[in-house]
Amino acid sequence: MKKIYLLLIFIGILCFSFTLEVRAQQSSTYTDTKDKEIEQVQIFPNPVNGNKLYITSQSGKSKQVSVHTALGERIFFKVLTTNELDISSLPPGVYILRIKIGEKRFTNKLIRV
Repeated sequence: MKKIYLLLIFIGILCFSFTLEVRAQQSSTYTDTKDKEIEQVQIFPNPVNGNKLYITSQSGKSKQVSVHTALGERIFFKVLTTNELDISSLPPGVYILRIKIGEKRFTNKLIRV
């Protein structure tokens, strides 16, 4: 019974920690300290109210994209060679978006309304 209460408290805290402000785009930057190489990924629109999410990167390489629930369960995976990701199968909610480009990894919050 304590586990259920802890899980509910965790989910509540997680939900309140995410702000629902509207952003035109969200970006992540990866910096490799050895090579001083900077890779930037832009994700837009976020929050998403349609079926398309656009993910752009400076390198233009293929991207491995996975979508996870707030509890970490992977519910979607796709390898992108373009910048467009079809998310029509995702119900509205808050997700964790993980992107891998080469050896670089990015993690962003994704809101589907």
